[in-house]
Amino acid sequence: MISAKSDVQVDTPEVRVTEWRLAPGSATGHHTHEMDYVIVPVTAGEMTIVAPNGDRSKAQLGVGKSYFRKAGVKHDVLNETTDEIVFLEVELKP
Repeated sequence: MISAKSDVQVDTPEVRVTEWRLAPGSATGHHTHEMDYVIVPVTAGEMTIVAPNGDRSKAQLGVGKSYFRKAGVKHDVLNETTDEIVFLEVELKP
């Protein structure tokens, strides 16, 4: 699997904003979110989420349809579609 591309756009004591670009066939790699975060989709699409135990689920993204998650989420995010997926991850620093 190809590695997703990330670009940290803002990194202050309060917040970190990262743009993620997942080309078709790419993945973020398994990771744990250390901070509460908001995802802001830039493109519509469908991501595949893989839990640490291997369970897979689909997440639908709508342009500008943000969602919030608490710290501690563990997963891998894959793009198994034919279109690029782009979203902003806004991490809220404690």
